Amino acid sequence: MIESGAATVPERKTWKQELTSRLGTLRVLKMVSTTLGIAGFFYAYFWVMRHPFSAVTVMPLTWIDELVPFQPRSFFLYASLWLYISLGTALARDLRELAAFGAASLAMTVVGLCIFVLAPTKIPDFPIDWLEYPSLTFLKTIDVSGNACPSLHAAFAVFTAFAIHRQLTVSQADRALLVCNILWCLGILYSTMAIRQHVALDILAGSILAGPALVLYLGASRRPGADDRRSAEAVDFTGSRSS
Repeated sequence: MIESGAATVPERKTWKQELTSRLGTLRVLKMVSTTLGIAGFFYAYFWVMRHPFSAVTVMPLTWIDELVPFQPRSFFLYASLWLYISLGTALARDLRELAAFGAASLAMTVVGLCIFVLAPTKIPDFPIDWLEYPSLTFLKTIDVSGNACPSLHAAFAVFTAFAIHRQLTVSQADRALLVCNILWCLGILYSTMAIRQHVALDILAGSILAGPALVLYLGASRRPGADDRRSAEAVDFTGSRSS
């Protein structure tokens, strides 16, 4: 507790306490909603992939694709997207922020699936014997290289990266966590090309798709003036401690 004249001001939470509090808030609802959201996404995604409404276009390769070598071990980075998304919902401060994350994700998914319906695409057939790589064989069996552009894998990675960055920043988290968040996102983007699941143009289009979703998320989750006041209080508290 900090005494300021006759008033007693409660000591502000540390960033570790703040993140712990976020993780504990609405925990069951977060788990259920995230699980149902991912399950619903997969159902719609694979239905659209297996029922193209027109001829499927093969995405062209660029010089960027030539720079990224085939790396089957990066499959685990690729698969970590779903854990990454779950972290974004787990760190939601309240129901408003959780609902904003879900609404933005839904909007991004709907737009992406509409593009897949109207302009279906697939990646090129790479000269790789997938049977030599069991984990990728399974992936290629269930995900037949369709729904390529825009890459929703990239869209969700970029969207989640910005959402988590905002959550960590508002919580005054350690800079190392901010760096880890960026590296995780970049690792996922790299993995989509390294396992030959997407090409560079898919990644670019997916990253652009994340933009409007981020605007929606920020607008829906922000409580007018709340985050600014929070940052100001953090500065004032730091100053009062140092004096």
